[in-house]
Amino acid sequence: MIRILLSLTLCALTCIGYAQDASVEKSINGIQVGFLGAWAHREMKLSNEVALRIELGMDAGGWSGNYTPKSSFAMVPVLTLEPRWYYNLNKRASKSKDISRNSANFFTLQTSYHPDWFVISNNKSVRVNEQISIIPTWGIRRNLGKNFNYEAGIGIGYRHVIPNGVFRSIDPNIHLRIGYQF
Repeated sequence: MIRILLSLTLCALTCIGYAQDASVEKSINGIQVGFLGAWAHREMKLSNEVALRIELGMDAGGWSGNYTPKSSFAMVPVLTLEPRWYYNLNKRASKSKDISRNSANFFTLQTSYHPDWFVISNNKSVRVNEQISIIPTWGIRRNLGKNFNYEAGIGIGYRHVIPNGVFRSIDPNIHLRIGYQF
C-alpha cells in the first residue's frame, strides 16, 4: 500500500512539474536585417502570451519612373511600437517544439513613426513627410541555431501623413527578416 501511494505521489508531482504554461521570454534584445532595412529591437514580457516590442531602425525603398531620370533608393529612420500576442506557445510546447526566444506565431498591431529627421538616398531631392502607420499583422518567428532567427509577417493597415492630416494610403506590411539575439 505504501508503495502504491508513493508511486502515485511521485506521478502527481511529475505531472504538476510539467503542467506549467508556456510563456514569452522576460526580455529579448536583438538586431534584424531584411530586404528593405535594418532594425534593433527589444521585447519585454507583459503577460504569458503578450510581449511589447520596441524597435528603432532604417526602412528602405526604391523606385523609378518618368518623373526621375534614374532609379532611386532611400533609407529613412523608423520608430516602431508593437504589442505581440504569441498565440500558439502552449501548442508548440505540448508538441515539444522550441519556444525559446519567443519562437511562435503571433498577431501584432504594428505602429510605426517615420520622423522627418534625415534621408539617405542617391537622389538629393528626396524628402519624406512625417508619418504614422498602423498595421494589424500576422507573423511567425523561428530560431536558427542558438542565437539566430528568422521572422516573416504580412498585414495591411493605414498610413497617416502628419503635415496634411489625412489618411494618405492603405499601407501593406510584408516582411522577411533574419536576426541575431543577444
